[in-house]
Amino acid sequence: MNFVSLRVITDDVARLVDFYERATGVPAVWSTEDFAELRTASATLAIGSTRTVPLFAPGSARPADNHSVILEFLVDDVDGVHGNLTGFVEEFVNEPTTMPWGNRTLLFRDPDGNLVNFFTPVTPAAREKFAR
Repeated sequence: MNFVSLRVITDDVARLVDFYERATGVPAVWSTEDFAELRTASATLAIGSTRTVPLFAPGSARPADNHSVILEFLVDDVDGVHGNLTGFVEEFVNEPTTMPWGNRTLLFRDPDGNLVNFFTPVTPAAREKFAR
């Protein structure tokens, strides 16, 4: 098995795609006006419209209602990224902070309120874990 994608359901695909393109620098690949993907080397962030939900099971997903998942992106310099996001991101949950497990992390919310974590490994153990 290989984990390849996480999908966020939203009422406004264009707005959320624009946000993630600007925040990550990754261009989206659009399949339809209701579905786009931001593909990275290790995983894909898919963004789908609420209009796609009935294709799976009506009512099975609700937009802007996430209270348990954090979308995480490995970045080279979380402090530098924080500076680039200031004035663009509306809600920072925390400033860059070094966590006990060795990652320097920046937590913020996307326009739908989903938590997003940009992080940089800073301890030797954390850097080894994410070595490419």
